[in-house]
Amino acid sequence: MGTEFLKIVGVDEAKEIIENLFRESYEMKSENVSIANSYNRVISKNMDAIFDLPPFDKALKDGYAMKAEDSFGATEENPKILKCVDSVKAGSFSKKTIKNGECIEISTGAPIPNGSDAVMMVEFSEKLDESNDIAILKSVPPTEDIAKKGSDIEKGKLLLKKGTILNPMKIGLLSTQGIADLSVFKKLIVSIISTGNEILSTNEKIEYGKIYDVNTNLIKGAVLSSGGIPIIKGIVKDDYNQLKAKIIDSLKSSDIVICSGGTSAGVGDVLRNVIEELGEVLIHGIAFKPGKPTLIGKIDGKIIIGLPGNPVSAIIVYNVFIDQYIRLISGLSEKESNKRKKFKLAKRIHSAKGRMEYLLIEIKNNEAYPILKDSGAIASLSYADAYIKIPKSTEIIDVGETVEIILL
Repeated sequence: MGTEFLKIVGVDEAKEIIENLFRESYEMKSENVSIANSYNRVISKNMDAIFDLPPFDKALKDGYAMKAEDSFGATEENPKILKCVDSVKAGSFSKKTIKNGECIEISTGAPIPNGSDAVMMVEFSEKLDESNDIAILKSVPPTEDIAKKGSDIEKGKLLLKKGTILNPMKIGLLSTQGIADLSVFKKLIVSIISTGNEILSTNEKIEYGKIYDVNTNLIKGAVLSSGGIPIIKGIVKDDYNQLKAKIIDSLKSSDIVICSGGTSAGVGDVLRNVIEELGEVLIHGIAFKPGKPTLIGKIDGKIIIGLPGNPVSAIIVYNVFIDQYIRLISGLSEKESNKRKKFKLAKRIHSAKGRMEYLLIEIKNNEAYPILKDSGAIASLSYADAYIKIPKSTEIIDVGETVEIILL
């Protein structure tokens, strides 16, 4: 039976339709999360320091807090003798004020006692027998081994800008301020449905004529990398009522529904008909290789995406048309220049003139190797690093030509 695509569009038109659809359907929203669950989230407002860090003058070394002037002229041969009047550990503080001729034993991180302006490292001091006398064996300048209040972070100063992605180091920075929860951009929730009579879940025994479901976990990983929250809705056979019920159920708990398979116009493909009944089909076919059987629709203000069943086609369509918009809503937008690199081509590419093509690329030895397999060759995904865009007017790209690759 011939294939009929009812609303086929070019790549540029498809991008414009999808961009407008995301803009109309979603907006960036904020939610509060605990700092323990904030990894890789994006903060939705500037965050300022609540207090100084350190919050007090503190010792940088174990030793003795003292007046620097009491050490002037001290040597191992001619030490200065000070009386130790107290001892303070990290987490506590001394109520005493140091006078000339006195010192206080201090641990790293402990607050500097009043009257002190330097710390003598323990290595350059010596306790004298059982007395409280301490021999100072060298001289130190004022502020020696003291971290001044606010020297690391000053109260009221900007800690992190809006749009910052929280990695372990930045989470640690926020933890210094005692922050328990924070405002981040809300992630889009994406339901994932695999369709097809030939698809089996991994807990089923393989049968002749059947294949295991690849796209569910493939698309789940892609959604995670885009900053979305994937929800696996399982496998649906090519049955109109089953698929309709699954989509209706998915719309209740998610912002976007992605189906793979069921997008062509052949026997057993029912996704287009379900969307037309429940909402509107905006795109049914995109004029490029390898993702022509792509479907974009809308139901109750939410986007429905039909990806091709072939995993290579599915992931290319996702990266070219969908990834950037889920990233944007989740706050993970990045400049395209960060994903684009230029390499010399290692092998000649032949492309069919008249239709745009996106081709997977492996980067090795600082060259771009085209993965010259059809869209059903799943193994090619395992070593693909990027893809290139081949204009519809181009038939051949020769070895040694510079190509622009887009990282996956």
